[in-house]
Amino acid sequence: MRISHAAARPSIERVIEFLQRELDDSNAEVAVHVQRHHAELAEALQSVPGIGAASVAVLLAELPELGKLDRRRVAALVGVAPLNRDSGQMRGQRAIWGGRADLRRTLYMATLTAVRYNPPLKAYYERLLATGKRKKVALVATMRKLLTMLNTIAKHGSQWNPTLHTA
Repeated sequence: MRISHAAARPSIERVIEFLQRELDDSNAEVAVHVQRHHAELAEALQSVPGIGAASVAVLLAELPELGKLDRRRVAALVGVAPLNRDSGQMRGQRAIWGGRADLRRTLYMATLTAVRYNPPLKAYYERLLATGKRKKVALVATMRKLLTMLNTIAKHGSQWNPTLHTA
């Protein structure tokens, strides 16, 4: 907005205020829906350090299979499972691809928070870095571990217990 013309600033400010009100209304509607239809599961998922209300809302909306599939299938569904692209004599590094990109982006941001504030995930991430893994590879592996934890919590309806989730 600093580069806008002075005459246009009041109009731009009104548009920003309108969009902020719409965003607040939308967030409130999502929160009401989550509380009305998924309160117990949302509370269990939010008990994990690094998972907030926005992450829970995206998980519930984009991954209804959470807690219903095994860890390998959930990881492949989200797109955090290492898959091969081998052909004939060609063998290469495994990579993640496919899956649900919006969910993967949300899980990525949650993992960035979790490696700071969730001791078991922080230890796991740092152990991978210490063994020489690149930061992005270690972060994706931690994303998969976080998704596995969330899947287990959803499957059993339990709260976060750091003693059960060791690195």
